Amino acid sequence: MAGSACVPLDGKTALVTGAGRGLGRAFACGLARAGADVAVVDIDAGTAGETAEELRKLGRRSISIRADLSVAAEASRMVEEVGAAWGKLDIAVNNAGIAIPIKAAESVSHEEWDRVLNLNLRGTFFCAQAEAAVMIPRRRGRIVNIASICGSIVWPEPQAVYSASKAGVIHLTRCLAAEWAQHGIQVNCISPGVTRTPELFPEVIPVFLKTAPVGRVAEVHDMVRALLFLASDASDFLLGHDLVVDGGYTIM
Repeated sequence: MAGSACVPLDGKTALVTGAGRGLGRAFACGLARAGADVAVVDIDAGTAGETAEELRKLGRRSISIRADLSVAAEASRMVEEVGAAWGKLDIAVNNAGIAIPIKAAESVSHEEWDRVLNLNLRGTFFCAQAEAAVMIPRRRGRIVNIASICGSIVWPEPQAVYSASKAGVIHLTRCLAAEWAQHGIQVNCISPGVTRTPELFPEVIPVFLKTAPVGRVAEVHDMVRALLFLASDASDFLLGHDLVVDGGYTIM
């Protein structure tokens, strides 16, 4: 990934959730190109294995872990597997998440609400909790949660459940940063704007371009560069920060 080699992460171990495809895969590759060994976590064991093999071809150590992170116990098991493989965890990227199809709030079912919140917010919390448990004794570590600009604004099309889940991730990040700073753990988050991945709903692109002054959607390398900043010593004085990477959409 362009720009990743300028941030040295040699000797670091990392995990990325939702790394079997899309933005998560790009995050895993970016960390590996910067020198980190990366555990690839995904509910799809096949795509997780493919990403891990890609990272090994880059010369890095990598393992794949299948986990359903809407289940709290799976987060603990994920971290235990990383510890068993490498004995430490330096960087954790909590990227796994879902978005229901854009639909009016009055049409959202109980099951859809639970599915989105259980992974996007509850899952992020229990992943961070498990990650911090192994970082606290070492008095260092970096946790990066992946939120969304929809956690800070009201998107023009209705998607209240997804937006509420990401607003929760942003504030959760602040709360955890305040609690864990005393243990040497930095917790921050990234709020991407519309980013070109295979999973992107095409209907959001014209909505974004109508407002964003930059005149393009984000590419995955825009997000990878933000992650590498938060994962490296360059961001040592940043705590509880929501790094908005949106081409200026939210300032308009």
